[in-house]
Amino acid sequence: MTSEETRQRVLEMLGRMAPEADLEAIDPRQDLREHLDLDSMDFLNFALGLNELFGLDVPERDYLRMSTLDGCVGYLVDRSAAEVQR
Repeated sequence: MTSEETRQRVLEMLGRMAPEADLEAIDPRQDLREHLDLDSMDFLNFALGLNELFGLDVPERDYLRMSTLDGCVGYLVDRSAAEVQR
């Protein structure tokens, strides 16, 4: 899966978490929790949704790497590539 495809899937998941948000206005380097006003449970549900969507186990220790859109996409692309190599 390409970075752009991954980005689109992440944005779709964010749209489910914050349906009122203007996803086109997200600064890819801004903290998603702040920008979308997500609390810790919302972010946990977001991470669990990504687990299911991408078929990857995202450990809690990696959540910080997924705090921005760019970070989330990069993390998922890297993890997906690592899983393919196994």
